[in-house]
Amino acid sequence: MNSIPAITVRPLAGLPMFAPGMSIVQAICSKLADEGDGLRDGDICVIAQKIVSKVEGRAVSLSAITSGEAARDLAGRTEREPAMAQAILDESAEIMRATPAAIIARHRTGHVLANAGIDASNIEGGDEENVLLWPRDPDASARTIRAELRTVSGACIGVVIADSMGRAWRIGTVGTAIGCAGLTVLEDRRGKGVDLYGRTLQATVIAVADSIAAMGALAMGEGAEGTPVALVRGAERWVSDEDGAGAVSGLRPVEQDMFR
Repeated sequence: MNSIPAITVRPLAGLPMFAPGMSIVQAICSKLADEGDGLRDGDICVIAQKIVSKVEGRAVSLSAITSGEAARDLAGRTEREPAMAQAILDESAEIMRATPAAIIARHRTGHVLANAGIDASNIEGGDEENVLLWPRDPDASARTIRAELRTVSGACIGVVIADSMGRAWRIGTVGTAIGCAGLTVLEDRRGKGVDLYGRTLQATVIAVADSIAAMGALAMGEGAEGTPVALVRGAERWVSDEDGAGAVSGLRPVEQDMFR
């Protein structure tokens, strides 16, 4: 039986509190240098969506948002503030479900999640109606970060931007890839591999980017840990020289949505 390489994940503690215009790349490389380490070919950096949104200036104040009629109607049906409802509508291509428990939206990038990814946790002023939106294009953000990391380190690495999402029919959230560069998003094993008894795989498509995102998010934590970046090693077989199609390539097409 072929040996399986070990995959390790390590949170990078002690990174700064990020603000608009700061460099995530500089912070990662400086931290690794302080630890006597550096990026290597095949490394994968899992980066929390929140710090990408922060440095890209995606924080907004609900007090500055004017709500329209549709937002006021949505707010009434879901027991939310009209400004929050307007922010969700502005970030969404479609509202899938709307209840007091959750507003499930198809984000304008195509991802389906609660409240269009808008969150007030772990941001300054979150108690004063400041909220954080997703990056405008998470895959483009991942490509930019990857290019800068490669320039600084010279290493061929992968980058995943991760956010925590709920899942249909399951309780709890899991780190999910919303942006990706230099990493296989889906490994299609159909017709290419066999099981332990020699049967050809018929339905196996591995969500590689989401699996890596989940590893990183679990190591980083969801609260006050203050570790918004994790370094994954041992998964180089999924790292590519090209940026690839991005996390959106792992989204099920709307016409195949079985939950509509």
